[in-house]
Amino acid sequence: MVDIAPFQVRLRTPIDTAHGPIESRRGFLVAVEHEGETGVGEATPLGGWTESYTECEEALNRAQTVARHLDWGIALARTNAPAARHGLSLAFSVARARSEDAPLYRSLGRDERVERVPVNGTVGANGSPDVTATAATELVGAGHDCLKLKVGTNGVETDLERIRAVRNAVGDGVTLRVDANGAWARSEAERAISGLAALDVAYVEQPLPADNLDGLSALRDHGVGIAVDESLVAHDIETVLEHGAADVVVLKPMVLSGPDVAVETARTARAAGVEPVVSTTIDAVVARTAAVHAAAAIPDVLPCGLATGQFLETDLAPDPAPVENGSVRVPQTAGLGVDQSHVL
Repeated sequence: MVDIAPFQVRLRTPIDTAHGPIESRRGFLVAVEHEGETGVGEATPLGGWTESYTECEEALNRAQTVARHLDWGIALARTNAPAARHGLSLAFSVARARSEDAPLYRSLGRDERVERVPVNGTVGANGSPDVTATAATELVGAGHDCLKLKVGTNGVETDLERIRAVRNAVGDGVTLRVDANGAWARSEAERAISGLAALDVAYVEQPLPADNLDGLSALRDHGVGIAVDESLVAHDIETVLEHGAADVVVLKPMVLSGPDVAVETARTARAAGVEPVVSTTIDAVVARTAAVHAAAAIPDVLPCGLATGQFLETDLAPDPAPVENGSVRVPQTAGLGVDQSHVL
């Protein structure tokens, strides 16, 4: 059995992207039955990262038919509709975890009990150095010891001024990361990395466009780690690793087609000496909590980009994984931890 229901949640403030502002997130709840248990998943497509809303709906309808007549192995096969596969895979995984009386992260392969996962705070790309430093200081005051600073919209020199102001404000004990979202040309990235190294920035995320794996590889070993995010939309993990394009990979389960694939990708990266970080695509509570479980399934995971529930004005159910003092609580109940009575 597969049931599909559309939903929409509103953002508190529109988020500007290369594909236009996002004011809400639309997707589908997916419910499946397995071994006498019902599991709920979420498929929330995002333009530029996954298939479109219409393509996601079509893929879910096809999977619904396949699951009715064939088996789950075929229904869960990876397709070019990662958000749809995420919803199906998550629902199936939650039902299986409930049947095992285990939290999802245990079902994903982590034997030890995990209470919390560290998370980074995020500061937007706009704002003067003083405004940026104030926002960063507030996040540190709320318990974050790792900050991700968005850059790439105001020029390299302005961004370096902003990062310098943050470093001066928060001191040396706070880890700083920078995310350029592929905005820089090679010469800009080289100039930025030189300045960021002097400010003890841990890594810069996607300093070059997603396709430029050779360029990303050439930027490594210059005092600042190189992380890829959008590159995992354009390439599979094996290709990224073959090009030596990353020190860190940012794993979005919705983009990768499921929390199971995110954990598998993390293991592949780790085996090659590349560190994984788990993030979201500003999802509703079902997918967001699944990302928390995926992160919990990765031993000694670095601070992750999971403090995204704050961006939503409305949601599907109460959040079972709140962010407190720089970390997110991992639900320990069987399955996902989200109250399914709110979403079924």
